[in-house]
Amino acid sequence: MRICSLLPSATEIVGRLGLTGSLVGVSEECDWPAEVRELPVVTASRADPTSLTSAQIDAAVRDAVAGSHSLYVLDEALVAELAPDVILTQDLCTVCAVSGDEVATLCPIGAQVISLNPMTLEGIACSVETLAERLGVVDRGRQVAGEMRAAIEDVRRTVEARPIRRIFVAEWVDPPFAAGHWLPEMVTAAGGEDVLGQAGEPSYTVTWDEVRKLEPELVVVAACGFDAQRGAEEAEGIDVPVPTVTVDANAYYSRPAPRVAEGVRQLGYLLHPEICDDPGLPAVYGTSRRTAETTPRTAKPAA
Repeated sequence: MRICSLLPSATEIVGRLGLTGSLVGVSEECDWPAEVRELPVVTASRADPTSLTSAQIDAAVRDAVAGSHSLYVLDEALVAELAPDVILTQDLCTVCAVSGDEVATLCPIGAQVISLNPMTLEGIACSVETLAERLGVVDRGRQVAGEMRAAIEDVRRTVEARPIRRIFVAEWVDPPFAAGHWLPEMVTAAGGEDVLGQAGEPSYTVTWDEVRKLEPELVVVAACGFDAQRGAEEAEGIDVPVPTVTVDANAYYSRPAPRVAEGVRQLGYLLHPEICDDPGLPAVYGTSRRTAETTPRTAKPAA
């Protein structure tokens, strides 16, 4: 089977299912497992995020949506040359990948198009099982999804008797976006409450004034598509009177794939370090009025 993935989370799931060797093409953002970086790249963003600020990226996305065109360019000729049997994409977010409808229109090559659109933690686990079934590895899919569910439940049980910590998760910085989809569920599982997050719903713009008025104990910056260091650079000027911590959203929060369970483990540690172990994921601690410094894994969270 020849698989072309236009979606980083789908590529990650394919890797966890043990089918990395079946991938023949990936998107520009696909970076895990590491070996997929050597594969032909069949999509590219119209806006280079490495050269733009958060505000500029937001403006580019809004322009694309307003103009009813995709944020991504699909190399139709390369896809045809690669001759995939299956193309993996999504219809959940215009910012994440070329949609299933666009793929069917642009690449009428007879490949099966599978669109993954989870909006909750359970939806992510189910998408793993669904894709595994479609790709002929049902048992492996059940195993991967089961491990994800078990890891999240382990954190939930560990923190269930602890006081709930009120936090704000920023899914974008300029402008700030309150978290949606599965992210508020991640906070809940870790023993917290996201003061503006809406589980199972799209993220949405807010203001830092709104955040300050709700008086969260901690601001977690999980900027969609950014790692911890890039997110911290964008968050350096945040003006809130509470500690901040920037996490690797690209790997452990934004992508609807099994590694969100590791993000839940990290949130458990950030909110309840007295009972939750540090999973050792990247984090940058700081406050809004000083330059954040990368904190060693052994350091305690700013709380």
